[in-house]
Amino acid sequence: MDSPLGAKRFLPRRLALGAAALSLMAASVFSQSVLADTANTTGLAITDTEVTVGQLHSATGTMAISETGSIQAERLAIEQINASGGILGRQIKVIQEDGASDWPTFAEKARKLLVNDKVATVFGCWTSASRKAVLPVFEKENGLLYYPTFYEGLEQSKNVIYTGQEATQQILAGLDWIAKEKGAKTFYLIGSDYIWPRTSMKIARKHIENVLGGKVVGEEYYPLGNTQFGSLINKVKLKKPDVVFAAVVGGSNVAFYKQMKAAGVTAEKQNLLTLSVTEDELLGIGGENMAGFYASMKYFQSLDNPNNKAFVEAFKAKYGKDAVIGDVTQAAYLGPWLWKAAVEKAGSFDVDKVVAASPGIELTTAPEGYVKVHDNHHLWSKTRIGQVQADGQFKVIYESGLIEPNPFPKGYQ
Repeated sequence: MDSPLGAKRFLPRRLALGAAALSLMAASVFSQSVLADTANTTGLAITDTEVTVGQLHSATGTMAISETGSIQAERLAIEQINASGGILGRQIKVIQEDGASDWPTFAEKARKLLVNDKVATVFGCWTSASRKAVLPVFEKENGLLYYPTFYEGLEQSKNVIYTGQEATQQILAGLDWIAKEKGAKTFYLIGSDYIWPRTSMKIARKHIENVLGGKVVGEEYYPLGNTQFGSLINKVKLKKPDVVFAAVVGGSNVAFYKQMKAAGVTAEKQNLLTLSVTEDELLGIGGENMAGFYASMKYFQSLDNPNNKAFVEAFKAKYGKDAVIGDVTQAAYLGPWLWKAAVEKAGSFDVDKVVAASPGIELTTAPEGYVKVHDNHHLWSKTRIGQVQADGQFKVIYESGLIEPNPFPKGYQ
């Protein structure tokens, strides 16, 4: 049975055993033992009927507002895969761990999943800080991580498949759009204080100054969970930049945008382009507090295509009619399907074989439209600009062509 995402499927060759040579029972036992031997040679948590995977996201703490959608989307994909027959005849069992918005905890839980639980793969992380914390563990233990978040790039690992977009597919494309459409020349850069916003803004500054011929008139960073933005908002009002370029994450977004609205900094007076607010965050912020601002993403729930319509219907059927789907949620949904396709292409759950099989995997009916795994473990994707609507959804006002991933763009490192 073909997967709902239209992944190219490659099934292991069936063993042909003559009835004259063996009884049906003996043939069945022999077939299963060979299949188990060929599909799992590295001691992973796999039986003849079940394969165990890990989920590692923040279910608690300041990042839960963003990561809950990833947890839900991965579970939906796994449920659908199991309903369609599983992977290599096995049902997927999930061990879920909570990174609790704490980077050392992410590393500890990653080690547990790989060393103690011996999971075949892990779907997890959101922030770059959490990814950087677990990366040495995955590389040492030769685990496989499907990472769903848009991020700063400047990384490529044998042990990670990056299902979100890197900087050239989000930051540069977004800045190019707003510079052209709004004639923007001055920018105020704002972010949470950790690796992704700081590196993203370093890349943005280089692009603004060296490519767009613009000027950065302010740059500020705030701790994760910060809720006091009054001083920053006063500076923005004083500087009057053409664009506020924002990468505030997690629960801080609620305070930031509500305080912006209360201070009169609205879309009627100020252009704002965010890299980090999706429909998930808008649930807490309230669409009315961001109406008219812009986001640079590869996916919005409002995308009008049959693939997305089916995905949104399935998501709401499982999580409720008021559930929303953001960019990272959709990218998280891709993870289990990409893994399934690679496992079936490889005919094995062994990490090295799955990794080798991954480049070239295509999902022709992904909710965002189409994705393909590049040799650098990132996805070919489109950039889209969405404008926040008062109802908490985005109106898609721009869509690029398919962009080849380039995690190490020349001149931005």
